[in-house]
Amino acid sequence: QLQASGGGSVQVGESLMLSCAASGATFTHLGLGWVRQAPGKEREIVAAISKDIGWMDVTRNYTDSVKSRFTISRDNNKNMVYLQMNSLKSEDTGVYYCAADYWGTASLKMDDYELWGQGTEVTVSS
Repeated sequence: QLQASGGGSVQVGESLMLSCAASGATFTHLGLGWVRQAPGKEREIVAAISKDIGWMDVTRNYTDSVKSRFTISRDNNKNMVYLQMNSLKSEDTGVYYCAADYWGTASLKMDDYELWGQGTEVTVSS
């Protein structure tokens, strides 16, 4: 299971950190992604991080619109994945979900994710 939290209402230019708690699977073997559902738009993966099994480098991928502003990270001791969002823009508004890829990739493709959690809403206003 996945449960996202940390959403809220902020002003343009402010920051917000989202958290996602995972349970029920070997966390370190999961690839994890943050999905955004903006109003009137399709869901998209905005950030993803690969599995972390010690002997392989962790990979992070970002969609172009959030590069240099968002950072995805994971804490394997706490089974948590985070999304630090800086310099927020109004177009970042939406519901954010975390998702898991059992193959452990850092894919930005929606179809690569098998497990989805409930979302948390982010509103960025000017």
